[in-house]
Amino acid sequence: MAMMRLRREDPRVVGSFRLHRRLGAGGMGVVYLGSDRRGQRVALKVIRPDLAEDEEFRSRFAREVSAARRIRGGCTARLVAADLDADRPWFATQYVPGPSLHDKVAAEGPLSAADVAVVGSALAEGLVAVHEAGVVHRDLKPSNILLSPKGPRIIDFGIAWATGASTLTHVGTAVGSPGFLAPEQVRGAAVTPATDVFALGATLAYAGMADSPFGHGSSEVMLYRVVHEEAQLGGVPDALAPLIRACLAKDPEERPSTLQLSLRLKEIAAREAQGLNDPRPPAPRQSQDRPTGRMAEEYADQQTQRRQPQGTPPPRPGAARPGASRTGSSRTGSSRGGGSSRTGSSRSGSSRPNSSRPGSSSSRSGSRPSQPRNTTRSGGARRPANPRLLRQRLFVFVVVTLLVALAIATAQGCQGPARGLGGSGTSDVHDVRQSGRLDPGSDPQS
Repeated sequence: MAMMRLRREDPRVVGSFRLHRRLGAGGMGVVYLGSDRRGQRVALKVIRPDLAEDEEFRSRFAREVSAARRIRGGCTARLVAADLDADRPWFATQYVPGPSLHDKVAAEGPLSAADVAVVGSALAEGLVAVHEAGVVHRDLKPSNILLSPKGPRIIDFGIAWATGASTLTHVGTAVGSPGFLAPEQVRGAAVTPATDVFALGATLAYAGMADSPFGHGSSEVMLYRVVHEEAQLGGVPDALAPLIRACLAKDPEERPSTLQLSLRLKEIAAREAQGLNDPRPPAPRQSQDRPTGRMAEEYADQQTQRRQPQGTPPPRPGAARPGASRTGSSRTGSSRGGGSSRTGSSRSGSSRPNSSRPGSSSSRSGSRPSQPRNTTRSGGARRPANPRLLRQRLFVFVVVTLLVALAIATAQGCQGPARGLGGSGTSDVHDVRQSGRLDPGSDPQS
């Protein structure tokens, strides 16, 4: 907030406060920066001498100071002290360091949607406390909002309100800028909390686009636009435009309440903040993003495994598969005739035996163990097993078969004589006679 030196006509002490600088001047009086004996700084407003002579003004001033003492909220400048019976009535509020919303936007440009929502939700929450105390601000505008390190603060309440100040036809009796006053104030109708909602909507529009929603011009032109024309919200962020337009409705009954406005602005602030912090989803992989070199071969292998040959029905449980090999599929089967072997795939030129799988036909039938598979794959293509390895296996098979047959024959030869010794002697003689191998000198009767 800009400060100026005290002028010759300005007082140096008011009540128990010493004045240091001039903070500004308005329709009701002058605002000073002061401090008490403990060093607490305050913003002290002294009423104009001509208004101090009006008894009706003093009476209304006293009622509204009493109401302002009941305001409890962290988004407002707390009322510290007031003197209603002084020659020039005055009141002091807590001094809030920081620039006004008007000055910040004028210096740095419009605020982001998230910042506007944060400021708006805090101001709406402050207005809830103001209205619960029975007070209507009636002069809410960007210059009456200070951006302190602890958050925005509402200052300069319309505590002193002159006779006829509900209209703008009497010079010096109104406070505020025409572009931020509600239509009912222009018409001279009673002010309500909805009046502050209209002013807050115009203030948030200014923060979002660094301009008044009703443009610029003389007071008469601005007042006519407020009453008869719609607000121009072309530069307001899309997330806030519908809510701000509702606040600027001509009919007070169509505007949202301060509580609804506070809750809605908090939702928008949370969503906008989340949108700024969340990373963008990764873009889908394009053809130029595929790997190259050796990784390209592995990529092609993976893609080949995922493809299913068209026109080939899936195998049924328990059904035998044909002996011919299937090309293009993930595995190749050899014929299942006697002596043939089923080979499995091996990666990078190395082979490994493949154990029985639950989904294979051999394991489902339970009558045939799974055979080792040995099929080499390179770049997705398949070729048959090594013929030399097959000949070696065939030779081993023949040798083992011959050895088994020789062992069986030897066992049978050993068992024959054993069964002959177990017979009787008569049968042996009979066998000798039948064979005709008796000696010439033997006796047949003996």
